[in-house]
Amino acid sequence: MHPNPYDNALVQRTLAPAARTATADGTTVDRAASGARFQDALVVIDTGVVTDGTHTFTVQESDDGATWAAVADADLQGAEPEITSANDDAVYEIGYLGAARYLRVAVTVAGAATGGIYAASVVLSNPRRSPVDRT
Repeated sequence: MHPNPYDNALVQRTLAPAARTATADGTTVDRAASGARFQDALVVIDTGVVTDGTHTFTVQESDDGATWAAVADADLQGAEPEITSANDDAVYEIGYLGAARYLRVAVTVAGAATGGIYAASVVLSNPRRSPVDRT
């Protein structure tokens, strides 16, 4: 029997869907959420229309939820996207292989007057304790 994905995964938003014209740090995602201590994480960046500017995404990690650093390329599967009007309206996936407890997505915006619409979430999976508590 296959594991139930609802009981073994949890989606956490880090950048809420919005039209963005400025640099922003996402909210913190705790890999120990609900006491489950998730072993795996997948970052999903969902872009709509980007009218102008360059929107560069960075996956960041922290051991304490306060001091943040960019995740080393060796700890990522796939590339962090740089979105312009030429490659918008797409979904980008980045696997996280590191061991830090906390994750977030940051975006650096350059040259935007009207900006772009996008969001970022972290899909946590493979918990040490299942089923995942959603209360």
